[in-house]
Amino acid sequence: MKVAVLDINGKDTGRKAELSKAVFEIEPNNHAVYLDVKQYLANQRQGTHKSKERAEIVGSTRKIKKQKGTGTARAGSIKSGIFKGGGRIFGPRPRNYGFKLNKNVKRLARKSALSIKANEKSIVVLEDFNFDAPKTKSFTDLLSALGIADKKSLIVLGGPNNNVYLSSRNFKGSEVITNTELSTYKIMNANKLVVVESALEGIESNLSK
Repeated sequence: MKVAVLDINGKDTGRKAELSKAVFEIEPNNHAVYLDVKQYLANQRQGTHKSKERAEIVGSTRKIKKQKGTGTARAGSIKSGIFKGGGRIFGPRPRNYGFKLNKNVKRLARKSALSIKANEKSIVVLEDFNFDAPKTKSFTDLLSALGIADKKSLIVLGGPNNNVYLSSRNFKGSEVITNTELSTYKIMNANKLVVVESALEGIESNLSK
């Protein structure tokens, strides 16, 4: 698949970028995409939720009423969860929500996500660029030139670029990452995927193994 290469003004440079068939034109595996996105979201959960159970409540251990003859259920402790101020019954405990996913499944998921975006014609290839200084306006002009100012976008760079990254930090709907940080969730969460030329080779070499 060939895609036109644009400059930072949104103009066609006259060059074409060749997208690898092994990465951008496979039959998408929706279940692999689901599993990888599920793992990503699970790993974002802190799992620090905690409530006190009856053994952790400070309170009297006196038996609050006699065992029999009251006409009500027996009760042995004021710390029981059925009383106000008692412990929580089956409350949340700290836990790790993460789970293991085979690296081949993760690789298949990323290739499937890229193929879905390529099929939707949601991938834009941009020539390598840089900003002279971190400026939000420079990044705003770039998004406007590409026609994605009002869309959720993911810009993939070939390597770390501090000026571009700092220029994009004020935008909730746009994120700048390097090709090594690419994930299935971020690909699927974006309406437009903007890939600079230098990032294409890294993406294809990482996913063609």
